[in-house]
Amino acid sequence: MYGINQRCLYISFHFFVVWCHAQGEKNHPSPNFKQHVREQGSVTDQLSRRQVRVYQLYSRTSGRHVQIQGRRVSATAEDGNTFARLYVETDTFGSRVRIKGAESGRYLCMNRRGKLVGKPNGRGRDCIFTEIVLENNYTAFQNAKYEGWYVAFSRKGRPIKASRTRENQREVHFIKRLHKGPLPFPNSDQLKHFEFISFPPSRRAKRNRKTPSAS
Repeated sequence: MYGINQRCLYISFHFFVVWCHAQGEKNHPSPNFKQHVREQGSVTDQLSRRQVRVYQLYSRTSGRHVQIQGRRVSATAEDGNTFARLYVETDTFGSRVRIKGAESGRYLCMNRRGKLVGKPNGRGRDCIFTEIVLENNYTAFQNAKYEGWYVAFSRKGRPIKASRTRENQREVHFIKRLHKGPLPFPNSDQLKHFEFISFPPSRRAKRNRKTPSAS
């Protein structure tokens, strides 16, 4: 009888330890990876190597491409226009980028009134945008400093005040397109044609030559 009570006490103690361990796991949840990505994406990455992409931004409403000419920004450039070629540089661990006009050398920025302007220095948060890939496969660009404000253009290619923009509006939808024309970097290697090397016809050694058979 004493052995049975001792065994029951041991089993009860074992279940109590398991229950306490389960409660401890509930009090210490696993780390949230999505939250970690959001936190890292809000801080400029000083360690990773910058990635620069070159493309055009096709506006869904104007049917033209975004161009930066000095301080003036519009979406009226034809396909292949030199001012429509953009350098898009990654800024953070996430999807935040800086957009620079390859021809003008100015960055796409947004002032406190929600107007798009071109600035020679793009280090400020008003010149950083978050790329948002939408369900319809278009891309929207939300400003990092003014959250909820998007890059947008009218049918005539004029910038729309960002405070009036929403993610589901056609005016904020863009398509990334490759730029037509010469290579974007002047020091990049040009494509070299494959050259065939011609050799003189080889002569067979005397020992390899077949002597004609006597008839």
